[in-house]
Amino acid sequence: MRRDVAPSLLHSSLPPSSPPPSPSSARPSAGRCPAAAGTAGGSRARAALTGPSPPRPAAASTEPPASSVALPPPSCRPLFRTRPFRSPHPGAAAMEAAPLFSFGVIADIQYADAEDGYDFGGFRRRYYRQSLNLLRDAVEAWAAERPPLAFVLQLGDSIDGLNARSGEAEGALEQVLAVLGRLPVPVHHAWGNHEFYNFSRARLVRTGLNSHPARAMADPPAGDCQAYHFSPAAQFRVVVLDAYDLSILGREPDNPRYQESLQLLREKNPNDNLNSPTGLKEPQFVEFNGGFSQAQLDWFNEVLKFSDENQEKVVVMGHLPIHPDASDRVCLAWNYEDALSVIHSHQCVVCFLAGHLHDGGYCLDSHGVHHLTLEGVIETPPESNAFGTIYVYEDKMILKGRGRISDRVMHF
Repeated sequence: MRRDVAPSLLHSSLPPSSPPPSPSSARPSAGRCPAAAGTAGGSRARAALTGPSPPRPAAASTEPPASSVALPPPSCRPLFRTRPFRSPHPGAAAMEAAPLFSFGVIADIQYADAEDGYDFGGFRRRYYRQSLNLLRDAVEAWAAERPPLAFVLQLGDSIDGLNARSGEAEGALEQVLAVLGRLPVPVHHAWGNHEFYNFSRARLVRTGLNSHPARAMADPPAGDCQAYHFSPAAQFRVVVLDAYDLSILGREPDNPRYQESLQLLREKNPNDNLNSPTGLKEPQFVEFNGGFSQAQLDWFNEVLKFSDENQEKVVVMGHLPIHPDASDRVCLAWNYEDALSVIHSHQCVVCFLAGHLHDGGYCLDSHGVHHLTLEGVIETPPESNAFGTIYVYEDKMILKGRGRISDRVMHF
């Protein structure tokens, strides 16, 4: 049962020198954010951002941000193979009951058939071509899991905006989907800013990135919002949020939602460059982010109400983080506080999964909700990786990370 904590503790966090939690330790105190490896705080350098968006006028034909700095290709790709992971606690297999189900997680693949480059700040190396090889390694590891996974969550930015400029968007997406298609389980996709650098929202609906199930228990949000939910096991539910439901990316300028989003963005960001957070009191109001419409929030509230009434536990996913202690403040969803308010008005949500911030992050908020931001594949060296498997139990989730992603036990 969750403990009531003063609202002032919502944004509190342990100092950077605090040790990470031990996998065998008790659940951290509510409102405190263990400074585990990869945790991102509000002071994260802006070089860790996922990059600015292309020019605004026509969503379907916009160009990605500034060009990357070409580097010589690696002389060879180090062999990276992950052996099947069969138990979160191999030494205690006899004592630990089998998980109810398990699922894979991965974020910010951003594949492009291009030489290595750097982020828009020119500091962080991006491995465009190698990211597809890392995805292959992840799929190989997931396919070898026993018992098999129930599904995989792809947290957005599957291909990079570079593909729009080179005219390779369709081909790049086809390659990513072909690799994911080797899995014998469903893959659920969030849409990120890089999807919208390459495709309009109307086009994405007709691609393999549209993982919205044919049937849904409740009516979907109004308009072209792609939020949905599904139940992978009794007493558990997964909600996929559309973090760019409010956005000027992916829609034509004459679209009412585009106009609503542009008005909000202009009110919050007076800069000539809408991708610049300079001088903003709310630095998340930049063009490469987005938010949740009121219609989606109302729908989300009804889904969580149903889960409360049926004593379900809920995992929520979206491309953009919604807690300042699990992200750089510039990478948050525009109206992240509204999404948090909906979650905190219910008892059922146990975890929020996001991407977007390539350094990753984590915190346990004041209401006992885990916020996990996954490290991005795109900035992962070829000899490493960045994906994980989450094993779900009655009272906890155990993350087995690979490469840059750390192991973690999340009690609820």
